[in-house]
Amino acid sequence: MTAAVFFGCTFIAFGPAIALFWFTIAREPLRVIFLIAGAFFWLVSLLLASLVWFISVQISNKDSAAQQKGLLIFGVVLSVLLQETFRFAYYKLLKKANEGLLTLSQEETMPISIRQLAYVSGLGFGFMSGAFSVVNILADSAGPGTIGIHGDSQHYFLSSAFMTMAIILLHMFWGIVFFDGCENRRWWAVATVVLSHLLVSCLTFQNPEYVGSLVPTYVILFLMGVWAFYSAGGSLRNLKLCLTCKDTDFLLANHRPR
Repeated sequence: MTAAVFFGCTFIAFGPAIALFWFTIAREPLRVIFLIAGAFFWLVSLLLASLVWFISVQISNKDSAAQQKGLLIFGVVLSVLLQETFRFAYYKLLKKANEGLLTLSQEETMPISIRQLAYVSGLGFGFMSGAFSVVNILADSAGPGTIGIHGDSQHYFLSSAFMTMAIILLHMFWGIVFFDGCENRRWWAVATVVLSHLLVSCLTFQNPEYVGSLVPTYVILFLMGVWAFYSAGGSLRNLKLCLTCKDTDFLLANHRPR
């Protein structure tokens, strides 16, 4: 049973992201490089947030429950702000890198479009965020033991897997909307990404009331997905062409830089 829980939760959490990577990124070396670089930027943001958290815990009163709860909220907010700061820094770096690649390229078009960069970097952020969110939980799900035997929720592993999947996909959508906002100087869009990221992160404080965290998170996931779809150049017409297999150049998978 533990093996079934482990593999089931793993495929729920990472299945959609792995499928996206396999079909849209794996065959393009440049995209793979940018995805790994995006994951590295997220790691650096986590390192800085962990350092600040460690120092804060050491100087705080560990016997004060209110102070520790405040530190937890502070840590979540700081982590989100650092992630978005590094997303912006990565955007700036990619703009410079793309200009350099255009200079070296013999073609007149950029080797990879800004929309592709947004998608790939967002997925890189999501992969690393998901891995750090759920890896310890998956290790515990492999056993030994039975979840809920002491009266706790039996849906802990399943809920964690669905939350991780949502976070991974949200990072991808946030990346697309964030880069589009920076590219077109729509700073309200950038602010919306940051605020929605803060909201989703704070919703996890509702746990173990998983309905209170999962349902709003998936509503935000749907809305951000629609926004990212249109930001990436999508429309109802080309969505219909894609679903009927009549469009071979749909959105990001085979998008030609212009």
